[in-house]
Amino acid sequence: MFRFADVDALWGLAFVPVLVLLFLLTFRARRRALTRFGDSPLVQKLSGSVSTRGRVAKATLLVATTALLILALARPQFGTRVETIRSEGRDVMVALDVSASMLAEDVPPTRLDRARLEIARLIRGLDGDRVGLVAFAGNAFVQSPLTTDYAAALMFLQSMDTEMISAQGTNLGAALSVALDAFEEGATGDQSVLVVITDGEDHEGEIEPAVQRAADMGVEIDAVGIGSPGGAPIPLVDERGNRSFLRDDEGNVVTTRLEERPLREIAEATGGRYVPVYGGSEALQRLVDEIATGVGRELQSRQVTQFEEQYQIFLGLAILLLLLEAAVPDRKKMSEQWTGRFQ
Repeated sequence: MFRFADVDALWGLAFVPVLVLLFLLTFRARRRALTRFGDSPLVQKLSGSVSTRGRVAKATLLVATTALLILALARPQFGTRVETIRSEGRDVMVALDVSASMLAEDVPPTRLDRARLEIARLIRGLDGDRVGLVAFAGNAFVQSPLTTDYAAALMFLQSMDTEMISAQGTNLGAALSVALDAFEEGATGDQSVLVVITDGEDHEGEIEPAVQRAADMGVEIDAVGIGSPGGAPIPLVDERGNRSFLRDDEGNVVTTRLEERPLREIAEATGGRYVPVYGGSEALQRLVDEIATGVGRELQSRQVTQFEEQYQIFLGLAILLLLLEAAVPDRKKMSEQWTGRFQ
């Protein structure tokens, strides 16, 4: 099969007839110029050494060279080969806690904002890996399935807030189960990483079955505990912009604290890491860097047909014709001697 990879370059062939016309006009102008001198013997002797055939041959070679160069620029291709293209990377699912406790400000600006900032940095640092997002509070759902479209993932990340799930609380078991389901739907295996970012307040319980399932699947769970053990109140802002704090039924200010124990257990059971994030801690940044630069596996492979580039043939012919043009003389050898021309 023959084709041109850059078809637009063929528009340059429109210059070829223009070049031919320019040569014809040049030849005609030269003849007219000689005619103005008349038919004197001197003009005849001067013009007699000009090789009309040589000049026509040189012009023809230049036109052909130009056409071949344009064809070479269009990248002619013929002949094919089959190549297997493999895509390697990791599957990274991020489960983000969007419960009201993530509005606490013990990790500035808030727990949720800091978490989204680091997740965005993780996504931007990926190269060929697939990333997905799970939002969870009292229940969980997939916000973004596994994808290599990082721009789309970032867009979905920015829309994750505490108002997207009406059921409040922190159901870690549901978050893990939904994330593992997403891994299975993506036909993943080893080299899968689940990053859970939460303050660890598991009000629903029953995380053990999900953790065991992750271990059986070979999914590494990296748990990020965001918040402070001392706790912080949960700020509320009404429609008028007035600021207050969440209170319980008895009117006491609710304090949300980081619960590290369940997060450590989850990480240890799956061979992952537990990273606490307090205030200005850089531990989360290091974890993000390690995940983004981790060694991946083959995600998919496909066979594609590649066409062989053959522009070298046309380029070589153009160079050859250019050399021939330089070798063709445009003057004839004159055997007649001008004896006594200086007397």
